[in-house]
Amino acid sequence: MSGGSAQIGKNYDQEFGASQLSGQPKNASTVRNTAYIRLLSLLAGPEVLVAPSFRKPVPASHCARAFPARTNRASLAEIAPRQRKRQRIRMSVAIPRQLYKTVAIVAALAFVFASVLAKLGRDWWSDENYSHGLLIPFVIGYILWQERKQFQQAQKRPAIWFGAFGVGFALLALFAGTVGAELFVQRISLVVMLASVAIYFWGFSLLRLIAVPLSLFLLSIPIPQIVFNRIAFPLQLFASQCAVTAMSFFEIPVLRQGNIIELMPLGAREPKRLAVVEACSGIRSLMTLVTLAVVYAYFTRPKQGPTDFSLSSTLTGKLEKKSDKLKFIGQLAFWRSLVLIVAAVPIAILTNALRVSGTGVLAHYYGTRLADGFFHSFSGWVIYIVAALLLFATGWLIDRIAGFVKGDRIYKMNQISIHPVNPVNPV
Repeated sequence: MSGGSAQIGKNYDQEFGASQLSGQPKNASTVRNTAYIRLLSLLAGPEVLVAPSFRKPVPASHCARAFPARTNRASLAEIAPRQRKRQRIRMSVAIPRQLYKTVAIVAALAFVFASVLAKLGRDWWSDENYSHGLLIPFVIGYILWQERKQFQQAQKRPAIWFGAFGVGFALLALFAGTVGAELFVQRISLVVMLASVAIYFWGFSLLRLIAVPLSLFLLSIPIPQIVFNRIAFPLQLFASQCAVTAMSFFEIPVLRQGNIIELMPLGAREPKRLAVVEACSGIRSLMTLVTLAVVYAYFTRPKQGPTDFSLSSTLTGKLEKKSDKLKFIGQLAFWRSLVLIVAAVPIAILTNALRVSGTGVLAHYYGTRLADGFFHSFSGWVIYIVAALLLFATGWLIDRIAGFVKGDRIYKMNQISIHPVNPVNPV
């Protein structure tokens, strides 16, 4: 066995020395020498490095060349950039997939509801009662862009069954509206479809985030004419009654027949008639002011954390009561928004009645020509500005009351912490 070891050592000296002279070891020689050394280590044990043919101990660098590692492991400096590069590749692949998914959904909805959107745009352009709808897409786009971070952080919990049922119902409503030539049903089906798609792919958490854009879009949809008339005619009667009351207060002789007001202007020989028509009913300012109330309530809402609609607690992970899903009802932002939207209705009605009353009084002194032309349009803009200011004043008043109540509560808590109540010791 010693002779075989010497022979292997001699072969190693010759090949290793030749490789050192050439600068770098040859691949085939290195592999063969490695096999020799491993065989020698098995036969002769640890004395292989001091074989008779070795004149001096092998340097560490030579051992590194002669004993290559079984697995070539890269350093951390080499692995980290590779991992980051792979992560960037995965992210770049995931983002286009999400983008393609969104684009595909938008394209499909645009294809199905193309005619509905075209007719809706024409109504916005031609119907003065819903001309504010031309601004709604821009407002919705700004809200979605402002809330883009919350969309990214929203938990994805698809409700497939609810979403599928909503999509089926929306398609059925679209079909029924198309067959029955009912534009309102077709347009409502678009709102239901958008909400159902959000529930199907992302869940109710995303539906909560897009609730305000969907509400604005819903307010811009023209209501059926039969419903419009049922709302407008009582408003016409109310405005004419208020005008007659105001003119009677100024001792102006007047007679009302439905929505027709008969009065005798100064210097006239025969009575004149003022008709409180549909345009003067106030329904136009009502629709616009309610939409403005939703926008104002959203952009001036108190800054609070997002509401969690899930049934599981974020801390314990246990199921909570179903009533915990409606925690947002007890928040100031909810009640503030609700009060502003409800307050927009009487504000719009009363300001329009004020406009009609002022027109009747001025018509007695300056003639019925004031009811037409520039003064009629100008008074409409002035009254709408007054209504918007009253709406903003309502929001300001709610904020002041809420701040006062909050400050009083903090003051009482501080008093309790400074002067704690000592328990009475029983005798």
